This record gives sequence, structure tokens and C-alpha cells, in this order.
Amino acid sequence: MANKVVTLNETDLIKLKEYYSPYLVDSYPQGALFAIRVEGCTITAYRSGKVLFQGKKSETEAEKWIQFHIAETKPMIKKTRYSPPERISTMSVIGSDEVGTGDYFGPITVAAVYVAKEKISTLQSLGVKDSKKLSDNQIIALAGKLIQTVPYSLLILKNEKYNELQQSGMSQGKMKAMLHNQAIDHVCKKIAPKEPEAILIDQFVEPSIYFRHNLNKDIPFQDRTFFSTKAESIHVSVAIASIISRYAFLKEIEKLSEMAGFPLPKGAGKIVDEACAKLIEIKGKEALSTFTKRHFANTKKALSIYEK
Repeated sequence: MANKVVTLNETDLIKLKEYYSPYLVDSYPQGALFAIRVEGCTITAYRSGKVLFQGKKSETEAEKWIQFHIAETKPMIKKTRYSPPERISTMSVIGSDEVGTGDYFGPITVAAVYVAKEKISTLQSLGVKDSKKLSDNQIIALAGKLIQTVPYSLLILKNEKYNELQQSGMSQGKMKAMLHNQAIDHVCKKIAPKEPEAILIDQFVEPSIYFRHNLNKDIPFQDRTFFSTKAESIHVSVAIASIISRYAFLKEIEKLSEMAGFPLPKGAGKIVDEACAKLIEIKGKEALSTFTKRHFANTKKALSIYEK
């Protein structure tokens, strides 16, 4: 069986778990933190930080995380045509990011934001940083100011449409790629005839796959489009996009909680399974298409709890 080992730090193990949250499995070897099973690959993360990718698609899946590889025996990843230029942090940039992909309840929200270089320092002084480092209250307060300050586009893929697309065979990765491209295109049109010096996408897939997902779509300024993980630390536009998309996600979860009659938790852990079982008891199984991403493993776990 083909296999690949990547070593990640604690922060990136969390990112790995969030990325594959729909595919977490209950059983894993002693000494492991968690295990994931996707088509063609089993992924096992260990307390040591080592992550084992096994199966015919082990190379493909491991490649997504190879840039986090810190083992001394492995070479550093080489820069590519799509790596951001060194001075990008000082450029006028459209940045994009998304929230909700690993959450069972609630939609996927994608935002794209344009920040002119002369406004970078002013926006940074507001305390803008990655939304994962901010409390919900801080995000709500900041987002209220930012949406009045920067040109942006916000797209919300609600669960009904998400489930419909997923059932038709569309991967979550393709949904995200199409949403990012559409949001960026909206911002380009808003700021025209002005043009961004660069477009920076918080990387969730290889650039070639991103462009393939958007085949036959208008891709604005493809020749100046760049990708990076942790892009929110590279340019303030991506940090603002993460805040706006997180703000929208929080508001949508709030609406769904009101519809459910009780607070819906974020994420995809055990507490989510229990909340979903409660939702089924109150609203019936048919409500899952409105409230959840039905293909997540949480659905099976929640039904098991409900049926006991």
C-alpha cells in the first residue's frame, strides 16, 4: 500500500482536522489523535505530529500538506508561479477566504475584499487579523466597521443548495473554487476601472485544480492571481475577508438556531451529533437538508443517537 508521512505542528494538525472534518472516523490506532477516511486514502494523525497518508491517493492528499513538512530529512517546498511575490503585503490586493466548510450546521460563506495599498496601515490599526484569532464579539464589532470601509463581495451557499450540489456529484472543493472566483469577479467589477495589483486566495486546493474547477468561467486577472495557506498573515485583504465571511456565518447560525429553537453548536464534534439528534426529534429528519451538510459523518452518528 502506498504511503506518505508529513510532520505538522499543533496548529496545522487542527487545520488538517477541520479540513477533513466530514470524513473523521471513530476508530484509530493507539497513540493517534484522530483518523480520516476519504476516497482512496486513509489519514492518521499521531500525537508526535506525524501524519500518515495511506492508499492509492496518498501522494495526492499528502501534497496538500507537504508545505507544512518540517522533517529535516525532507526538502523545503519550492516556490511556484502561484506563490505570492515578496512585496505583496504592500500592494493593492483583492483577497478571498471562506468559513463554514468544516461546520456541520450552517452554510459556507465566502468573501472577497479589495484593499488599496494606501489604506493598509489604517486597516491594520483597527486590529484586523485572522478571524480564528478573534472572539465572536470582536468579529461582529470589526465587521460592522469594515463593511462600511472596503469594497467587498459576500456569497452564502446555504445548506439546501449545498446538499443539492453535493448529491449531484459536485465536490466541496469545486463549490469553494467557484464561490471564490465569483466573489473575486464581483469585487473586480465594483472597483473597475481600477485594477488590483494582485489577487490572493487563501489556499484550499492546488492552483491547477482551482482553475480546472472554474473551467469555462471568466477568471479575472489570472496572470496576477496567487495562492497561499495562512494568507491572512500575508495581506490584510485576506484577513478582512476572513472576518466578513466569519461574521456572515455567525449571523446565519444565529438564524438557524432561532428556527431550531435552541443554540446550534459550531464545528463537527460530539456535541454537534447530540444537537442534531435533538433537532431530528423536534423537526424531523427532513429538516437536515436545511440545517446541515447531510453527507458529513455527523448525520449517521446523530441518527444513531436519535434511534436509541
